[in-house]
Parts: sequence; C-alpha cells; structure tokens
Amino acid sequence: MEAIVLSPRELHHLHPINPGFSSIKSTSSVRLCNRPKHSFVWPQSGRPKLRSQTNLRSSAPDSVSEVRRDEEKSPSVSPVYTPTPPNRDLRTPHSGYHFDGTTRKFFEGWYFKVSIPETKQSFCFMYSVENPAFRRKLSPWEVAQHGPRFTGVGAQILGAYDKYICQFSEESQNFWGSRHELSLGNTFTAEKGQTPPNKEFPPQEFNRRVVEGFQVTPLWNQGFICDDGRSDYVDVVKTARWEYSTRPVFGWGDVGSKQKSTAGWLAAFPFFVGSKSAILTRRHCKYEFEFVKPVLLRLCWIEWDGERFEFENAPSYCEKNWGGAFPRKWFWVQSNVFEGATGEVALTAAGGYRQIPGLTETFENAALVGVHYGGKFYEFVPWNGVVSWEIASWGYWHLAGENNTHMVELEATTQHSGTTLRAPTSEAGLAPVCKDTCFAVLKLQIWERKFDGSKGKVFGSSEASFD
Repeated sequence: MEAIVLSPRELHHLHPINPGFSSIKSTSSVRLCNRPKHSFVWPQSGRPKLRSQTNLRSSAPDSVSEVRRDEEKSPSVSPVYTPTPPNRDLRTPHSGYHFDGTTRKFFEGWYFKVSIPETKQSFCFMYSVENPAFRRKLSPWEVAQHGPRFTGVGAQILGAYDKYICQFSEESQNFWGSRHELSLGNTFTAEKGQTPPNKEFPPQEFNRRVVEGFQVTPLWNQGFICDDGRSDYVDVVKTARWEYSTRPVFGWGDVGSKQKSTAGWLAAFPFFVGSKSAILTRRHCKYEFEFVKPVLLRLCWIEWDGERFEFENAPSYCEKNWGGAFPRKWFWVQSNVFEGATGEVALTAAGGYRQIPGLTETFENAALVGVHYGGKFYEFVPWNGVVSWEIASWGYWHLAGENNTHMVELEATTQHSGTTLRAPTSEAGLAPVCKDTCFAVLKLQIWERKFDGSKGKVFGSSEASFD
C-alpha cells in the first residue's frame, strides 16, 4: 500500500487554564473520553485488537468556497433542508440527549466543526446546557436543598481568523433535545408573539419563530447569535449567522456496519464525570464522543461579523460530551482534511484526567485514537490496546497507540497562541478554562504490527496543515 501523510487542518487543544498540568507524560489504556479536544494519536504499545472496518467512503467531492464582505442580510441561494429521517444510517450510540430529569449535577455539550480548505479557515460551533433540572438560576432555598448549581445554555463559535463569539443565558426553559437523535436547539430571543420551538422545524418556520438562537440535527445546522460582552479577553465578533446542510460519511465504526460507542458498553452507565461520542461528516457533526464525518451539500453559508463565507462539500466533524463536568485536564486533536491523501481520511484523538465517582475522589488518565482510512476504521482504545502520549501545556502533542494488528503515531504542533474558550465546570459553570486553535500542522502514520510487536509496513502516512 502507498504511504500517506496526513496533516490536520485544525488542531484543537482544550485544557484547563487554571488547574496546573503544565505538561503530561503518560501511558494509559483507553476507556471513555470525556471531552478532550485536539490532536489524537493511537497508542504505540499494547495488545488491543483493532477491528478493521469494511467500508468507509473513500472519496468525496472537492469543496468549493467563496468569501465576500458585503451588507447582505439574506443569502442569494439557500442550502437544501432535509428533515431527519428515523433510523438513519451511521447513527452512533448515545446520539440522543442524556438528561434523565434528576437533580444530580449534569451537563451536555455538542461540538460541530466545518473546515474550508480553500481559505484555510474553520468554524467550530459549540452548544452546551448545564443542570437543566433547574430552568432558571437557583433560589437560596434550592441552593440549600441541592447545593450550588450553575444553570443555563451557551452557544460559542470559534471562527475564521481564530476569532470568537459567545451568547449565554442562565435560563434553559427554551432548550430542547431529542432523547433518541442528535437533534437539539435553543431560543435566546423569540419573535414577538411566537412560541419558541421545542423540536426540529424547517428553516423558514425556525426563522419565523426565533430572533436569536440555534437548531442542529445530523443533516442541518442553523442559527443567529450575538456576542453578550462577557469575553473581553479575546478577539470577538459581534454577530454570527449560518445555515448549512450535511451528509454523514463516517461514524465510529465501519460504513455499512453497526456503529460503536467510543466508550464501549460502559457508556451506557453514568459512572464517569463525563462521556464522549463523535462523528465525521461533510459539513456535519455530533458530540458525545461519537465520531462521524459528514459531507456538506448544496450551497452553505456562514456570515461572520459582516464577512460571508460560502462553500459546498466542505469536510466537517461533530462530537458530544455529557456527564457531571469536564475532566480536570484534557487534550483533543481532530482532522478530516489531509493534503495528498488518497481517499477519505479522518482522525480523532483525545485524552484527559477525569474523576471516577465513588466514596473517595479517584482520578484516572484515559485516551483514545480513531482513524478512518482506505475504507477501514482503526480503533485504539483501552480494551483493545494501549495509548501513550507526551504533550506540552500548549503547542506540542505527541500520541502513539497499538493494538493487536496495527500501530499509530501522531504529532501535532502549532505556533499560534490559541483562543480561550469556555467549558462547563462544576466550580464556575461555563467558564474560560481551555484553549483551542484551528491553525496547526499534524502528521499521522499507521503501521501494520508484526507478530513480535515491532512496526511492520507503513501503509498510512499523511500530513495536514492549516497554518
């Protein structure tokens, strides 16, 4: 097989800015990933079995994009909306909203990313809800009864030029999420006399009801938000508006096969502080940590503080996280835009230091790596192998993984300082505790594993650069 070198168009590294983990060197078996964002690489040592997937889409239309700055408020051409069908293909486990109605500490977050190769710009949409059992800020009586809780719904976007926007409300009564599908939305401000949506609506009806808010499904993402002025420490834009459609290409598993949970059977239980799921699409994504690669269809557009980005068939990614809170520390790397690679290539890697609930405070290091390449899915997780990593507090991420059949190695670097983002925390709610960037260089290599545990033939080596 030919060698392929993959470089990511985007590198995301989220790690708490305050708690001190300046640098980590660790080897760990992978379990559940909580919401690590940024570079991933599979373990180098271990005996996990890596299942080869059968059928991944290996080709996709080239993306087309245009950027223009004007005063247009409405698009000349609109993307085509398709309602979410029941029992859709590539649906990963845990796609639905996980809130169970109890008053235990809870958050859920969703992450959707779109990369535009021609402009080397990316947009990362992040939605979150915290402690939805309490629709508004807790009263003194509720605090005395349940303890302190932070409530609300947030919408953040890390967009072109690493600029940022955030709109947040302490109230969640206008948030909705499907229990069985990757569908959710929130209304920050409703049109006068209109009832906020409580389910997926066609875009025209959504626009008729909602002034400020969003809705997202596996096939559609739209919204309009205004920066609320709480982020004076970063370069912000005042407004963002978007509409785009997506076609899922990859899940967490082989195309044409039943999709898997990134945490295995343990994901069905609320054991950990957080869980994760991801998806790859072309202009579509999902977050729990389900990994799917969507493909953008038709004309899609994003208006970013007066600058309009139009594109078609741009690669996208999606994942979600849920649980009691984010890990104490975490890292994450993701890319599905690799230059010079033959066919579709997608990478997701993540790790963190998270709490295991129990009578005592117990923490563990955990990580995973997943690669779609050449029509197959290569998974490096704790129950089938080993993952090791060495990362700096910022700027350098190196991961290696190994299972019974393959070995993987990833190195990501960035010269950019990154942008401070918010994440749901138990101590301060949606707080600025992590950094992210979409400008980085990534190198990915995969080898066949020999019977003696050494590296065999290199069959995947690719580099990605969005610098």
